[in-house]
Amino acid sequence: MTKVHQDDPVQPTRQDEVAAAGSEFLGGPWGRYARLGGHWLNPVRVVALVAIGMFALGMVQKLPCYEWAWFRGAGSQYTHACYSDIPHLYVVRGFADGLTPYFDRLPGDMQYLEYPVLTGLFMEVASWLTPGGGTMQHREQIYWMVNAGMLMACAAVIAVCVARTHRRRPWDALLFALAPAFALTATINWDLLAIALTAAAMLMWSRGRAPAFGILVGLATAAKLYPVLLLGPLFVLCWRAGKWRQFGAAALGAAGSWLVVNLPVMVLAWEGWTKFYTFSQERPIDFGSVWLLISQRSGLPLQDANTYATLLMLVLCAGIGVLALTAPRRPRFAQLAFLVVAVFILTNKVYSPQYVLWLIPLAALARPRWRDFLVWQACEVVYFLGIWFYLAYTSSGDKHQGLPVEGYQVAIAAHLLGTLYLCAVVVRDVLRPDRDVVRRDGSDDPSGGVLDGAEDVFALGSAARAPQEAAPSQGQRVVWGVDPRP
Repeated sequence: MTKVHQDDPVQPTRQDEVAAAGSEFLGGPWGRYARLGGHWLNPVRVVALVAIGMFALGMVQKLPCYEWAWFRGAGSQYTHACYSDIPHLYVVRGFADGLTPYFDRLPGDMQYLEYPVLTGLFMEVASWLTPGGGTMQHREQIYWMVNAGMLMACAAVIAVCVARTHRRRPWDALLFALAPAFALTATINWDLLAIALTAAAMLMWSRGRAPAFGILVGLATAAKLYPVLLLGPLFVLCWRAGKWRQFGAAALGAAGSWLVVNLPVMVLAWEGWTKFYTFSQERPIDFGSVWLLISQRSGLPLQDANTYATLLMLVLCAGIGVLALTAPRRPRFAQLAFLVVAVFILTNKVYSPQYVLWLIPLAALARPRWRDFLVWQACEVVYFLGIWFYLAYTSSGDKHQGLPVEGYQVAIAAHLLGTLYLCAVVVRDVLRPDRDVVRRDGSDDPSGGVLDGAEDVFALGSAARAPQEAAPSQGQRVVWGVDPRP
């Protein structure tokens, strides 16, 4: 029997074989008397510095494009796997010409900016910070660099929030900070803004601040649509725990902050504001989706993919709800949040490479096991390379330099199977709480806020008939148990 103080941070090298093996180049697993760099260099700051370092490595990976490949036709930026939307949209979405998003019409077929309002504001602020002199190529380079600096700040916020969400497990945030897909995709688009707001929302909920959680989710949804999905798992978990007041505060906060950001643009520029939603609705099946794979393999156009995707997602989300209400122990919030966002990605009509960023912080909280995480990351790196080499193939004309369609289909399958694998191990943890590494020290739901240690008031199936085991709460200071190694 070992005595575990819940104020002591959990050391991954004592719980995770891969983390222990990977620590050898730094001197081996954490020792009994080890100390970390004094008072200033605590785990949260280390994680933030690692995340900034990985972000910088991702910027270096984009160097061929920054210097020349973005400006010499499509092929080079694909063969060097360094494509980014940022410099291109600076020109084609009117920022270089001083056009105001949502209010000013764009030349060409797009008409208006096709991003949510808060992301549009982020893009506009970056354009204000970009000097107007010099050649257009130089201005595109500076615009990308300004955005990279702003996105790096978002990455640091994500790292800090993930490290602080599970009080005793700050080192789990290294899964985000060291993720290969994070470095490779961080500056493709502006997704890190919404992810930072979502990570901050998760932190607020873990501290029991439901209104702050809701406000941040609403702001995140004003930057990207997916964060609103977190209210679904929260609804089911609060239903099972009887925490209706806290859920109501979160939902009202989300609706209020979303309206505060969107209402002025809705009133003053309705047509521009609706562009994001109409574009998402009318968009055909596109790169990376399961629907594109089916269409290419079957030869069918799948014109009703919107309907299929919506129905499949609703069915899978209903399944997650049933899982939450029938599990032998109430699932952790991070587990269900990961599952519902993964379902959204798997059923969507398009899978852009940077969408993996939505899942990485949630995966670090839901399943902090390096082996499973790296298996999934390897699949995502395969897809990251596959999409660019496929685009190189399609843009090279008769030369056919790159990955043919059959190879690209393998890359899509790798992404789908890798994500499904991580979903499967999370579901297994829900059905078998004894396999959940987060709960092996006696914790209940470190990211659950008011749900942590709460008793069930409603459940279905065998969970309703079984006697409820008293769940430990954050207030319990000492846990007696066996060695928590898996």
